[in-house]
Amino acid sequence: MTAEAETGPGCVAYQGAPGAFSHEACLDLRPWDEAVGYETFEGAINALLRGDCQSALIPVENSTVGVVEPAATLVREAGLRVVSEAWRPIRLALLGLPGARLTDVKTAESHPVALQQCSIALAEMKITPVEVFDTGGAAAAVAEAGDLTRAAVAPARAAEVYGLTVLRNDLQDCSDNRTRFVLLTAP
Repeated sequence: MTAEAETGPGCVAYQGAPGAFSHEACLDLRPWDEAVGYETFEGAINALLRGDCQSALIPVENSTVGVVEPAATLVREAGLRVVSEAWRPIRLALLGLPGARLTDVKTAESHPVALQQCSIALAEMKITPVEVFDTGGAAAAVAEAGDLTRAAVAPARAAEVYGLTVLRNDLQDCSDNRTRFVLLTAP
């Protein structure tokens, strides 16, 4: 890793909204950089290719569900330089509106990969998964909707960001659930 890549300052692109796992990884792994979210993996990588951000932090593999597609494919095809990688623990939480009870929840919204990581738990609770673009965005949508029957699967930190409450921690089906993030720079 170059000295500039280590110390910034600059911005790091990630896929998702504030409160998403990728956002958390940026805050923890690149605290000196501004974390800038994009709705898609392609959007984050294109921000790097255009020079809007000096780096991008992208999840490419999860210990429970395997390769994160299409992220891994985009990373390979973009010809970017991987300057570092980090495996991070992923702890899923079920987030609802203040006043909601676990028994109120009928649907849980999240990124498809996050929903795969807790599919057994959701099935046991008879909660229907609903795919959306990311975990932080799911939390934002639940907060905005004001519907006690809707919940989000996201990091517990997202509850603070969007004024939600944690209905259940450690929702992931595998206790050793981890995701590998790669830090990318332009070639």
